[in-house]
Amino acid sequence: MSDNLQKFLFEGAPVRGEFVELSATWQKVLSLRAYPLPVQTLLGQMLSAAALLSANLKFNGAIVMQIHGDGPVKLLVVECDADLRLRATAKLVDGAVIEDDALLPQLVNQNGHGRFVITLDPKDKLPGQQAYQGIVPLDGDSVATVIENYMLRSEQLDTRLWLAADGSVSRGLLLQKLPSTGGSAAPVDDELEVWDRSVMLAATLKDEELLSTDVATLMRRLFWEETIRVFDPLHPQFNCSCNREKVGNMLKMLGQVEIDTAIVELGKLEIDCDFCGQHYAFDKVDCTQLFAADVAAEAIMPPGEQRH
Repeated sequence: MSDNLQKFLFEGAPVRGEFVELSATWQKVLSLRAYPLPVQTLLGQMLSAAALLSANLKFNGAIVMQIHGDGPVKLLVVECDADLRLRATAKLVDGAVIEDDALLPQLVNQNGHGRFVITLDPKDKLPGQQAYQGIVPLDGDSVATVIENYMLRSEQLDTRLWLAADGSVSRGLLLQKLPSTGGSAAPVDDELEVWDRSVMLAATLKDEELLSTDVATLMRRLFWEETIRVFDPLHPQFNCSCNREKVGNMLKMLGQVEIDTAIVELGKLEIDCDFCGQHYAFDKVDCTQLFAADVAAEAIMPPGEQRH
């Protein structure tokens, strides 16, 4: 199994592309939770899409891609950081029955209330800095179309995606038209021709071919007419960023009264990470310690001051 992301540029035209292949990462995601086949397919496609988009960002942080559904699938989430470390999960409605041939609209947009969300979360936030978040209705019948429409409307980047996933591998191809570098009408026309031809050829790519053919062969088959500059491959991998401190901070956000009440009722709080399945347990002593530092800080503040 191999995880690779291959960037390439079309020489003489403002067009860039990427192929991604996720085997080990995808197998890790699938090993953590069993999903119905259509959900598995959507999540795998989102996983490749997140890697493809993240590889083009000059941004030290994580891109979080979410589809909030109003059908049998409540949520699909994929996260990819600047080092191409990925994690993914999906949440279904309790008791949901999903047919093997169900498509994205039936799964997440039955009543037209589905939402697509992209969040750019900086790793080292400056004081007062917030994550950037774009939220749009689900515009499209596939993961690829939804993302293409988002990129064109929100980022003004003409982007095309071909995504496929099965029980073994998740793969994707991205083509993106960059701002024109032409200084006259003729070069611009030539650049548009390269873009149009590349998209037309890539549109002939079938899911089976994308899933089963190696990247070098696909590149030769699709773009044999073009002069392409190929860069050293990058290597995505599965990684979950959860830890006990983050879970503790999440519990603190609920407030001490609610946590104390839950401890009385349950004896201890047990949380499993949705992404990796890691189990965390907090007993009464643990929960008391969560709020101890806040209590101490309040105690040493001068009279009349209030902590924010």
